[in-house]
Amino acid sequence: MKELALKYGCNPNQKPSRIYMTEGELPLEVLNGRPGYINFLDALNSWQLVRELKAATGLPSAASFKHVSPAGAAVGLPLSDTLRRIYFVDDIEGELSPIACAYARARGADRMSSYGDFVALSDTCDAMTANLLKREVSDGVIAPGFTPEALEILRAKRKGTYNVIQIDPDYRPEPVERKQVFGITFEQGRNEIDLNDPALFANIPTQNKTFTEAARRDLVIALITLKYTQSNSVCYVKDGQAIGIGAGQQSRIHCTRLAGNKADIWWLRQHPKVMSLPFVPGIRRADRDNTIDVYISEDHDDVLCDGTWQQFFTERPEVLTMEEKKAWIAQNTKVALGSDAFFPFGDNIERAHKSGVEFIAQAGGSVRDDHVIATCDKYGIAMAFTGVRLFHH
Repeated sequence: MKELALKYGCNPNQKPSRIYMTEGELPLEVLNGRPGYINFLDALNSWQLVRELKAATGLPSAASFKHVSPAGAAVGLPLSDTLRRIYFVDDIEGELSPIACAYARARGADRMSSYGDFVALSDTCDAMTANLLKREVSDGVIAPGFTPEALEILRAKRKGTYNVIQIDPDYRPEPVERKQVFGITFEQGRNEIDLNDPALFANIPTQNKTFTEAARRDLVIALITLKYTQSNSVCYVKDGQAIGIGAGQQSRIHCTRLAGNKADIWWLRQHPKVMSLPFVPGIRRADRDNTIDVYISEDHDDVLCDGTWQQFFTERPEVLTMEEKKAWIAQNTKVALGSDAFFPFGDNIERAHKSGVEFIAQAGGSVRDDHVIATCDKYGIAMAFTGVRLFHH
């Protein structure tokens, strides 16, 4: 099949719409549903991300994409009991498969942003992963294969309309890519840089020059995630998964703050008060996620005031105070942070430190590199200048 007609483009008024190959056949097959223009943008970007994560780490990988940027990305490390609970997979009997672990991590990191996502899996989708996908609000999934049982489960999702795309894992695009803007064609070489190259961590200008093996892995995950995130972008990673992604901000400090706030929320969801919230039986997953998000925020009274809390809880929970939140966030450690370009000022490091960042990989090359380095030294942070920019548009 050389081309596939789509219902419409980014918006319903943008017709006609299609995806096609100028040479050869499309390297994918739609096994179920009718993916749209944005679905395919998310699918193809997310597939590249998980393919690179798998190649770099050797671990099954997954990504949750929304509007052409990842909401979550992770490798298939086992889940602790705490993570199983906050990702709401603790009802699954037995150990999760590695690809199911990767998906649970990618989807669970930022559940608010992942609502209605498109999912990418580096490995064949098994029945366990399909069952996790089945109960989430999602537009579709792309993977190199699906077991017969997994495909049967997914074909029944969303009254049979769930989008399932199988991609040829051996497909490699041409080295030059093109796109049009306002009738003008842009052309550039594909960004094929190897972000698992140890040379990226050779230039360490900080006093602390120690990167643990886990930190290097997490920094590679951050950089690969950023390679497919709309710029400007910053990514916080811990224990093999992105825990906060700040995408598409014009100011780098806004990226760092946005991603840091998401990382803080991920950590606060593990606070005992949050984990013990007495939800009413049968509450919808989306309502539960929204309620947790509001409960953690400064607007907690929106779900705790009389006449409202009864909709969500069997009894009124205590407020999670600002002091309790600060004390809990201060316990987060060993977080890795990547940036798709240099940090212009040390204020980014100050913000990153508040969310437990101890390892950084960024391009370097700012006229204020000295200030950035000094701020890292102030907190004992190890930072590598990769010399690589990862803008993506």
